[in-house]
Amino acid sequence: MKLEKAKKIGRKFQNPVATKVGGLAMLPKVIWTKLTNKKETVPMVAPGPFITDVTAYKVEPESGLRVTWFGHSAMLVEIDGVRVLVDPMWDERASPVRWGGPKRFFAPTMRLKDLPRVDAVLISHDHYDHLGKETVRTLARLLPEVRWVTSMGVGGLLAGFGVQRERITELDWTEETAVGGLRVISLPARHFSGRAAWNRNETLWSSFVLRGPKSAVYVGADSGFWEGFGAIGEAYGPFDLVMLEIGAFDEAWRDIHLGPDGAVKALGELGSGMLMPVHWGLFDLGLHGWREPMERLRELGVRTFQPEPGVPTEFVGEEVRSDWWV
Repeated sequence: MKLEKAKKIGRKFQNPVATKVGGLAMLPKVIWTKLTNKKETVPMVAPGPFITDVTAYKVEPESGLRVTWFGHSAMLVEIDGVRVLVDPMWDERASPVRWGGPKRFFAPTMRLKDLPRVDAVLISHDHYDHLGKETVRTLARLLPEVRWVTSMGVGGLLAGFGVQRERITELDWTEETAVGGLRVISLPARHFSGRAAWNRNETLWSSFVLRGPKSAVYVGADSGFWEGFGAIGEAYGPFDLVMLEIGAFDEAWRDIHLGPDGAVKALGELGSGMLMPVHWGLFDLGLHGWREPMERLRELGVRTFQPEPGVPTEFVGEEVRSDWWV
């Protein structure tokens, strides 16, 4: 399969393959399931507290690759001397309003003002669980000189939240930019975008490759399974770490979310790298129990790099299995 730039019909970006995205017709089912669901979709006892030891950042990782996972899809990736903050989400809720919507299971592991030097902020797409308005506003104030790299069309949102336009780089699929000695490559994903019912797919959604002189990471962001994973691995691999989503899955959403089984399948298609499961453990965005994504992944027996929230963890090729969620 050939990897290509994104296509549009009118104002709407299109997925790389035909994709079914749940619409208003699914709403009654979702509401009914939420009302009658007996699963523990929100922790009865808040996990943590988790605290990031910021002094760890004073020492560079010997391997060249270290990741701090802050929960969900937010993480600081330190790769070959470059620091990339991915989909930072410090907001209390993944929602357009402060008084309702999915609320964090645990508090941020550190204050934004205590972040170490950051070279780039990477935003995969515009959904509320990946792009928090207050987080962006705070970062724009604290880090006025940082580079922002994102998908086509998302730059307008960032600018509206206070980011200087000249600091924003928007990428189409297969395009890339350099941050220091790091290549940041935008690639197709099978998902959708929109922060309201009336602007769906008017901005692009992407996965990314972070490739340095020594290390390489695939940031899968949000995506359902599609045949392009093999093409990505062939063209841009091999990878050290592969970050794939395992949460917010349901049979009705299989086109746009991997879930644990889809993540393992995608990992196999990519052909290299250890799986780092993301997009779980912080917000109630699905119909499953909050522990279910990791429970199922453990059943599948795949080796994982799964550090505790907030702990800067060096990747040295060995499995990391935190049981913070048990």
